[in-house]
Amino acid sequence: MSEQIKEGAPTAVGDVGMPEELARADLYGLIARLFHQAPDQELLNQISASIPDGQESQADDAPLSLFWNSLVELAKNNPVKAWQDEFDLNFISVGRPNIILNGSFYMAGHLNEKPLVDIRRALETFGLEPAEEITETEDHISALCEVMRYLIAGDDVEISNLTNQRVFFNAHIRPWYDELCDAIEAIPEMHLYHSVAVLAREFLAIESQSFDMI
Repeated sequence: MSEQIKEGAPTAVGDVGMPEELARADLYGLIARLFHQAPDQELLNQISASIPDGQESQADDAPLSLFWNSLVELAKNNPVKAWQDEFDLNFISVGRPNIILNGSFYMAGHLNEKPLVDIRRALETFGLEPAEEITETEDHISALCEVMRYLIAGDDVEISNLTNQRVFFNAHIRPWYDELCDAIEAIPEMHLYHSVAVLAREFLAIESQSFDMI
């Protein structure tokens, strides 16, 4: 039976005491959630609570921690509507949105091209398929991050293992995530999602470096 991958599943955030692998899966899940739909108040509250008031200065100065601090501040100081408006304005459109979140666009220049076919073949070998309610194609950044979360935290070690993580990441995320983050950061009005893009870029760069060491 195929396993279903669901985008936008509830994600716990900010538990710095989690084992490293679970923390990686957690952050992939958060990135997937934020690019699947704008955060609701519950998620903003979770992000905000990850650094209690008055403890911001106690965080280390590693880039990923600094970028997380920035996201926490934005979650604390901006209402749900501001996040929703920015998401809708830039990622949702009846025509072409300001920002396209699909890998085929960046890797092949058009949507629904060979990179999407390649991803579907990879998912088939893993025995994975999108949940019925998912409307985005499998090359959407949210879908790809959800696959990575499964490959890290899934129960079947024949599928969820470091080798599959490295191969899938290098083939389907690494070639284009920088371009996506560049596109987001190039829109000055995207105040909130700039922080998401910066955090995502730093995390995925760390992933790239780690996989290179294998």
